[in-house]
Amino acid sequence: MRCCTRLLDLLLRGALLAWLCVATAHAQGVSVGKAELRAGEEGYQLSVNYDVNLTYVVEQALSRGIPLYFVAEFSVVRSRWYWLDDEVFRGEQVTKLSYNVLTRQYRLSRGALFQNFATLESVLSILSRQSSTVIPADALGKNGEYIAAARLRLDIAQLPRLLQVNALTGKDWTLDSDWYRWVIRPVGDGRTE
Repeated sequence: MRCCTRLLDLLLRGALLAWLCVATAHAQGVSVGKAELRAGEEGYQLSVNYDVNLTYVVEQALSRGIPLYFVAEFSVVRSRWYWLDDEVFRGEQVTKLSYNVLTRQYRLSRGALFQNFATLESVLSILSRQSSTVIPADALGKNGEYIAAARLRLDIAQLPRLLQVNALTGKDWTLDSDWYRWVIRPVGDGRTE
């Protein structure tokens, strides 16, 4: 009886350890937290909040000064039953994340704009909030129904050549939220549902 209790205890501990390993593996990567369409004075804007958790390999490369390029892609499509879907809007933004070993600061750059951060958590907090360029108000018909899509991915083509081989063959470099789709309905008075 004592042997069975010990065996059962070992099995339970093994199952708990396996569950913790699986939970840790799922915590790494990029996933969508919240997505919405915002109405403004000039038109509409897609806004997405991601949960960004770098893998150990990617975090180590960043800490050694290798810049990472993240691409946020956005799309709005009107679906039609009689023909192919009509793409109303497509856009993308490239964000560069880098670490300066000398000053021990992280830098987030979008085009000519940049901002420095002291911690990785603070820079990932800003990176996780992505917005599309302005979609003209007349591009979305009033009282129509559209399918919006967004994703955030690490662009491995912009890594140094030696790391591109590792990135193509290893899943440690795969940081991609996949396409997240949701239905949007602009209302006649400029608001969104």
